[in-house]
Amino acid sequence: MPRTGHAFRGKSAHWLLLACFSLAACDGPPDRTPTLGDASAANGLRLVSDKGCVACHTFPDIPWPRGGLGPSLQGFARQGLIAGQLPNQPGVLMQFVRNAPGLVPGTAMPAITMTDQEARDVTAYLLTLQSR
Repeated sequence: MPRTGHAFRGKSAHWLLLACFSLAACDGPPDRTPTLGDASAANGLRLVSDKGCVACHTFPDIPWPRGGLGPSLQGFARQGLIAGQLPNQPGVLMQFVRNAPGLVPGTAMPAITMTDQEARDVTAYLLTLQSR
């Protein structure tokens, strides 16, 4: 029996193993959104009240109202996943705060009308929430 088939299987297994290790090192899809460098966490704090996020979520910096339908967002920046499904990365979060149902069908969180800048600001604020 020729050894070429055996050698090919060995090389295929090597590349497959290498691909698996490479994927295991990833922490989610690439973050391809604009930088948050021009974002204002202070404006994001104001926006979570103005946009009605406080109706469903509690925030450590907002004493009232304290919604209970959605999870508390205290310590949000330390969470690995958004809605238990998406990697907690700025680009993903920026899309999620604007259109949660588009990313997680069936979620109770509605799509929220906001500009790109407002989404960056809300994202910047949420990523300041470190303590638990």
